[in-house]
Amino acid sequence: MREYKKDYQRDNRRKNVVLDCFFCKKKVEPEWEKPDLLKKYLYDTGKISSRKTNGNCSKHQRHVAKAIKRARHLGLLPYTQKVLS
Repeated sequence: MREYKKDYQRDNRRKNVVLDCFFCKKKVEPEWEKPDLLKKYLYDTGKISSRKTNGNCSKHQRHVAKAIKRARHLGLLPYTQKVLS
């Protein structure tokens, strides 16, 4: 017969943490003209941070990604950054 896991093992699931979206709070939209604001959503290597990491809602995360890509194309943000080891 198969043994079933005990109920206490189910309680060890990771808790969902609700993060508030910066853009929803301030009622602003991410724009490519503001590279200083968009730099907050880039890792040190130049990658765009995920929605789970930065706490944006899905709508604003899509807008942030598009604004970062536009700013990169126009030369306002770097595609990659040097990592000093």
